[in-house]
Amino acid sequence: MDKLVKAKIVLEDGSVFKGYSFGSNGYGVGEVVFNTSMAGYQEILTDPSYSGQIVTMTYPHIGNYGINFDDVESSKPFVNGLVVKECSRITSNWRSKKGLSEYLKENNIIGIEGIDTRALTRHIRLKGEMRAVISTDELDDEQLILKARNSLSLIGRDLVSEVTSKEIYCFSEQGRYKIVVIDCGVKANILRELKGHDCNVLVVPANIDYAEILKLNPDGILISNGPGDPSAVPYVVDTVRKLLGKLPVFGICFGHQILAQALGGKTYKLKFGHHGGNHPVKDLRDGKVYITSQNHGFCVDIESLNKSDIELTHINLNDNTLEGLRHKNLQIFSVQFHPEAKPGPNDAKYLFKEFILMMNK
Repeated sequence: MDKLVKAKIVLEDGSVFKGYSFGSNGYGVGEVVFNTSMAGYQEILTDPSYSGQIVTMTYPHIGNYGINFDDVESSKPFVNGLVVKECSRITSNWRSKKGLSEYLKENNIIGIEGIDTRALTRHIRLKGEMRAVISTDELDDEQLILKARNSLSLIGRDLVSEVTSKEIYCFSEQGRYKIVVIDCGVKANILRELKGHDCNVLVVPANIDYAEILKLNPDGILISNGPGDPSAVPYVVDTVRKLLGKLPVFGICFGHQILAQALGGKTYKLKFGHHGGNHPVKDLRDGKVYITSQNHGFCVDIESLNKSDIELTHINLNDNTLEGLRHKNLQIFSVQFHPEAKPGPNDAKYLFKEFILMMNK
């Protein structure tokens, strides 16, 4: 058992939560959010969309099945910190290679346990997501509050440039359909789903020019998930705008927000975002309700969209925010949630088949 090291997480509004560290020691600074998934912490840690954020897990016992080398969504963890009620030092799973605390320590990520995560989650729901700092080195409240307030906000911040691939690479060489994925921080399971649907998958950097994409001669374009403020990446919006009408386009999460902007819409910051694997979404076309996996802090403004050209296809049943759209004339659609899940239910995987049907048309 590691020696307990005192730690604090301090929010920019002055709220202080005391606990003990696991993983690395030092500082972790970012926007604090909560995730309602009961499992899947490894996929959450390695989701590039969490870049710039400290994640609080609402489920109290985290780490009990350890870490393996299969359930990763990218090359490394991207969170700036992890908050749990209790980190399990005992792992029980045949695939486990190491413990959660060891994994965080190897990747220089600080975790804090022993705090009331229910109280922290309730505070975020009431006051909204805000900047915070986890610390073991400095424990003076005033200094930590100042550090949180001086840290970078996600609003207006381009984090895509920090997580996107630096060059074009092929994820799957074989397949009937050639798909170009604009990498804004793509999760590996999106690529796996495309491969499983007989797609040849090329991943391109977010700052690629649209003419280079057309030279690749794809059958369709997928705009991936990603971190930060979607209004802070006009270069991606401009690329997508120039592709509209030329190829079938599918946007997921951040990609949904990018596509909406390319169609003339606007985005805004949610009070506390949607993070977890249990969000009910209604498909307005047939009335069916799906339980979805979500991870986003920004949303598309419904009123900013041109309804004469755009059909609203999905709505969030918790807060009535927009979860999906489709162009009435062009081969274009997008969803705010994650049809590939990881973690979360597989209810929405049918959307990959819709993408294939769109390319067949």
